[in-house]
Amino acid sequence: MTEPIVLTLIAESWTKDEIGQRVPVYTERTILGERGSVTRAEWSAAGEQGLKPEYQVDVFVGDYQGERIVRMEVNGSQQTFAVYRTYRTGDTVELYLEWKTGDSSYVHENPEPKTEEK
Repeated sequence: MTEPIVLTLIAESWTKDEIGQRVPVYTERTILGERGSVTRAEWSAAGEQGLKPEYQVDVFVGDYQGERIVRMEVNGSQQTFAVYRTYRTGDTVELYLEWKTGDSSYVHENPEPKTEEK
């Protein structure tokens, strides 16, 4: 069973700060998708690789540009997930998401948005 969901796709790029250190820059886009549960087989296969799959989200292939971070509402609050695998089927892309903590300055619960200024 799937449900319509509003997703924020977050692209990460890198720049240098005033003292030459590499710092991340995040760009956000909002799209629509269909959220569902991962299958038992996916959960098992991902778990064997040390991953913790949470959701599968289907999005239109033209809307997905390789972003590796996704934010969406779960149980009334915004949660941030990492895309650990994608699979294209026709005109949709299946995004397989895992909730992570501590692996990125951005991927955590209720993040403060860091966006590129134009």
